[in-house]
Amino acid sequence: MVFTELGVAMLSSVLNSQTEIKVNIQIMRIFMKMRKMIDTHGLILAKLNELEKNDIEHDEKILIIFEYLKKFDEIQKQELLQKNRKQIGYKPQNK
Repeated sequence: MVFTELGVAMLSSVLNSQTEIKVNIQIMRIFMKMRKMIDTHGLILAKLNELEKNDIEHDEKILIIFEYLKKFDEIQKQELLQKNRKQIGYKPQNK
């Protein structure tokens, strides 16, 4: 069977023998350690979530940079094609 922390505290008012009291104290100490571990792990999980959020934001920014670079490359290719295209129209004859 399993007791909650409150159940163990309530049980301590009923206990009479020294062994039962020692076991109860040990259980309460374990609950305290578990609470500290949960708090510590909660802080670690919160920090990991924050880092993950920052990582996602950075990934999005990097993707935007790559999109701009692709657009810049396309513009450069279009300018090069425009520059190297065959000229049409009147061509004066130089004698």
